[in-house]
Amino acid sequence: MSKALSKGRNLKKVLPKVEHKTPLRVTIPAGMATSKPPLGSQLGQRNINVQNFCKEFNSRTEDIKRGVPLPCRIKVKPDGTFDLVIHSPPATFLLKQAAGITRGQMGKGDIAGKITFKHLYEIACIKSQDPPLALTSLEGLCKMLIGVARTCGIQIVHSLDPEEHAEFMKQREEGVQKLLEEMKLSREAKLLRTAV
Repeated sequence: MSKALSKGRNLKKVLPKVEHKTPLRVTIPAGMATSKPPLGSQLGQRNINVQNFCKEFNSRTEDIKRGVPLPCRIKVKPDGTFDLVIHSPPATFLLKQAAGITRGQMGKGDIAGKITFKHLYEIACIKSQDPPLALTSLEGLCKMLIGVARTCGIQIVHSLDPEEHAEFMKQREEGVQKLLEEMKLSREAKLLRTAV
């Protein structure tokens, strides 16, 4: 029995360490990295010191508004250290922020919000700093963002009249509240049907 144990210990020394070729892709809210799951378990699987990672991430994102989602790429080295690349927030998040909305379109053809071409250009400038998009032209980025805005239900206009936009947003909020109420009633009705 003791020979088998010593043989097992010797095997541990001979086996090479697993090297992860592909970087770990996670989205972490700015300044809010914690060792709790799911982040802690993802980092632990790759033998990264979770406390050191959280400390580094939170210090590097302290100048960004707390809670902003930041896509990250983490490349683990064989010695247990890591390279952390933090990208700018996702395009959908930036577009919704510029439009002043929290949800995209609720139905086909629904306009969730409006932004100007100036907003679109500024978002393209922000996204051009991300390493995967570094070689994409600003024109190409703007075209890509127009497609993303369409899927979110965001309309791109030349200019926005403040009073007209305020009225649009008021109507939009009323529509969202009405839809949420209908969904709640539908859920309650379904629960009553299944309870019988």
